[in-house]
Amino acid sequence: MYQDDFVRRLDTKGGDRRHNPFHIDITLLMILLVLCTVGLFVLYSASEQSLFYVKRQATFMLAGFSGMLIVAQFPVRFWERWATFFYGMALLALLAVLAFGVEAKGATRWLNLGFTRFQPSEIAKIAVPMMVSAYLGRHYIPPTFKHVVGALLMVGIPALMIVKQPDLGTAILVFTSGFFVLFLAGLRKRYLIGSFLGGLATAPILWLYVMRDYQKQRVLTLLSPEDDKFGAGWNIIQSTTAIGSGGFTGKGWTQGTQSQLNFLPESHTDFIIAVLAEEFGLIGVTILCVLYLIFIGQCMIIALNAQSQFGRLMAGSIGLTFFIYMFVNMCMVSGLLPVVGVPLPLISYGGSSIVTLFFGFGIIMAISSEPKHIRTRP
Repeated sequence: MYQDDFVRRLDTKGGDRRHNPFHIDITLLMILLVLCTVGLFVLYSASEQSLFYVKRQATFMLAGFSGMLIVAQFPVRFWERWATFFYGMALLALLAVLAFGVEAKGATRWLNLGFTRFQPSEIAKIAVPMMVSAYLGRHYIPPTFKHVVGALLMVGIPALMIVKQPDLGTAILVFTSGFFVLFLAGLRKRYLIGSFLGGLATAPILWLYVMRDYQKQRVLTLLSPEDDKFGAGWNIIQSTTAIGSGGFTGKGWTQGTQSQLNFLPESHTDFIIAVLAEEFGLIGVTILCVLYLIFIGQCMIIALNAQSQFGRLMAGSIGLTFFIYMFVNMCMVSGLLPVVGVPLPLISYGGSSIVTLFFGFGIIMAISSEPKHIRTRP
């Protein structure tokens, strides 16, 4: 063996992980720290300056960071091999919710673990793209018709189970996360066009037989919220009022009127962006969007540089799904989309969503530190 070949073999085995013992992408880590800090500051104001929510959210974030570090230590091939197991566990958890889940606000979405409540649909947000990435990564890319159908079944089954809870917003996110994997795998144009036309064709069926009355009301309210100012249209009217009153620079931290005087409902969860817009104005919202876009861009760079097909599909789908979280929440609060209960990532209060997000970030960290394959001369 020549000396150059020996060095190349050492580099191939060690790769970036030898120089990155904690397997952490510094860019992602720094942006996460900034976003979490911003989230805690906004949550303090949105929760009527309650330290209770801030401390709980900080605890969730700390648990998420710890989990992210642990997940990042496992090689990418581990998550690819165990994708079927995690997907199966997600399906069993969703079945458990339908069988003996905890009901709250007219929906059965949680499991009571004794010390806390857990929302299994959050697991599906990671398990579904992981399963589809592993499935397509083992086959020829772009996927054939048979593999497209198989992937859609993997995505559709958990999505329908979540619709039954009912939780249409989360079901859409789960379906979207899996569909992004298909898209990144090079889904042919005829399948994309067929999916779009199929979605239009099934819209009347969803409206007549799947959507509940309150979900239909949300769509109608989007078109004309003033028709029921003190009922269904209250949330949208108050959120848009808060956003508009913030102006360019905002009213100042904890100085918002819509949130502090309890005009804005769910101000610490789904509508927290309205609090940020009212208190920090257009400048604050723009800075938050820039941080989000930098984070998403880094995820896509990691996807492009991934050394395995599974890594490319998984990192890309998590990055695009994170964008959908941000986009849907901001459009929902500003009156451009119906209210579907999608939290603003890393800003809205919520334990299950925070932990799930960091689990996905841990997988991206593992992908970013995957050993680089070095090609040797023949």
